[in-house]
Order: sequence, then C-alpha cells, then structure tokens
Amino acid sequence: MALVLRYIELSALRFLAGPTAFNTLAEQGLKAEHFTQLLAASGGPKWLGIAGLDKYLFAEFFKDRQTPLYTLGASSGAWRLACLAQQDPLIAYGRLEDFYIGQRYDSMPTPQEVSAQVKGVVQGILGANGGREIVNNAHIHSHFVVCRAKHLNRLTAKLPLAAGLAMTAATNLVSRRSLGWHFERVVFSQQAAASPFLQLNDLPSQQVELTEANVDAVMLATGSIPLLLAPVSQIEGVADGQYYDGGITDYHFDLPLSRAKGLTLYPHFYPTISPGWFDKSLKWRQGRANYHNALVLAPSAEFVASLPFGKIPDREDFKQLDTAQRMQYWRTSVALSERLAEEFASVVARGNVLDRLEHF
Repeated sequence: MALVLRYIELSALRFLAGPTAFNTLAEQGLKAEHFTQLLAASGGPKWLGIAGLDKYLFAEFFKDRQTPLYTLGASSGAWRLACLAQQDPLIAYGRLEDFYIGQRYDSMPTPQEVSAQVKGVVQGILGANGGREIVNNAHIHSHFVVCRAKHLNRLTAKLPLAAGLAMTAATNLVSRRSLGWHFERVVFSQQAAASPFLQLNDLPSQQVELTEANVDAVMLATGSIPLLLAPVSQIEGVADGQYYDGGITDYHFDLPLSRAKGLTLYPHFYPTISPGWFDKSLKWRQGRANYHNALVLAPSAEFVASLPFGKIPDREDFKQLDTAQRMQYWRTSVALSERLAEEFASVVARGNVLDRLEHF
C-alpha cells in the first residue's frame, strides 16, 4: 500500500473519482464509452498547463466518437471544447495555442483593444469552417456558457460596472443563488433533446440555439471578462444586452445534473472546484456533491512544481513577464503537459486505473 501511495505522489496526473464513477471505473475499467459528459473550466491561460492531456483526449481517447458526448464549457474552456467539435481537433487546437499564446500587449490596453485581440483568437480557433463543423457535429454536442448582465452590471462605464461587480461579490458571499440578481446564465447549444444541460435550475438560465450565425459572437462573449474586455452587445437569438464571460456563473461548474446518464470526464487544472468566479477566494464553497459520477483529471503538485516558475500559467503572466518571456514560458508549459497525456494513455493501455483512483 505504501508503494502505491508513493507512486501516486510522484505521478504527474491524478485520477479523482466521485463515488459512482469510482465504482464504475473500478469494476469496468477506463473506457471512453463510459463518459457521456465532458467539462472544460474557465480560468484564463491555466489550460495551457494541461493542453497535452486535452489533445490526447480529443484526438485519441474520443476519436471517431459514434455516440453522443455532451460538452459544457465557459470562457477558455469553451474555446478548448470548440476544437473538439471540429473535423480535425488537433489542427484546431494548434490554432488555439498559436493565437492565444500570440497575444501581444506591450502597453496597458483598453478593454476594446483586448477585445480586438481576443476576437482574433476566436477567429483563429474557428478558421474557415469551424463554426459550421461545431454546429453540425452529429456526436459532439457543444454547450457554451455566456452571462447576461443585469442592473448595475449592464452599465459599461468603469466606475458603475465596478460598483455592480462589488455588489455581486458581496451578495454572493452570503448565497451563490444571489448571482441570479446580477447575471443570467445563457447556454448556447444544439438543443439536443437528451442533453443533461438543458434543464439547469440552480440559477436563472436561458437556453438558446447555437447556430452558424451566432457562434462567433458566442465564442467572443464567453471569454469577455468584465472590466478587462468590452461586453458583446448583440448575439443572434437573444435580445440585445451586455454579454460577458461564462465563468461568472460557472467558473469550474457545480451543477445539479440529475438527468445525466453515464459518467462525466473533467480534465481540470486544479483538484478543487470553485463553482463561480466570485467563489475563487471562498475556500468553504467547494463543489463536491454534484460530482458523484465524475472523474476529475488534475495535474499533481509534483508536476506543477516541475513547470517554469513552479506554477501553471495564469493571467498575471501578462503583467509579470515581457512578451517574449511569457510566450516561451507558455510554450514550455504546453510541451511539458504532454507528460499528462502519456500517463493517461499508459493507464488506458495497461488497464490499471484502479491503482490510480483517488476518492474525490
């Protein structure tokens, strides 16, 4: 037993399973067909620390998927999942890496200037035909989260918006359900009847069809962080308003998926779950109960320590590093994340997932 624990401690990848998922995987092994849901969190550049794992899952583990896989993403998580739903996920993911890492802010930019660069990232991800491929994918059913601002948060001037966000944070401190006073969750999808994400009622939510006409705007809106980027004001299929980052309501996700069938796979950069953007500093508000049927894949502390600067990339890198240093650091992190993919592939090939499972 001590040897097994030592092996887990030194591994790059952790396999954290809720009770239902633990039992299923222990009895039947780690197989792609067990998973019917796939999540991808908000978190800015943090995904670069697990990019290698993403690419293996998208291009190998779920290769030639012939049964429905319902995916849910917010912000940069939505951008990652948009790659999976395209005809060639690896090529799309390569574009995401190149355009995302290639952002340049050599002086303090305005929200409009950041939005212009992020629009370029979105256009890079989608390429010439990506939007059409996502919307018409018969097996990968994409769901992208956007937040519609209410009350003070509808105002775009810096001071009133900052006041609105402060009020949102204050009421969220008391109750997460208070987010519904300040923002409405809007889920854009293909509206597949069997989707477990169509009947979310933990917060006020609107379901809207994802189309070729609105996918570009949805992808931009889901990554539009208040105060840092300008909101998206027009999205086909919904009333005009101020639409922002989906991570506001669903930073890491903590959803009551009572209709979900099969298991949920969650390649994540943390072993913990902060439900919404305003919960990041609330250590007592961690998602657990809704993850009974989930397998969370997270980098180990040992792996994170092996990265440059001993951490996964984050948004502060734009401030702390010059452009050349940041790009090098981020590309090195992507390269090193291939270790996560290699470990996952090894567990699949050896059929020894039980040796690696931890209770989540």
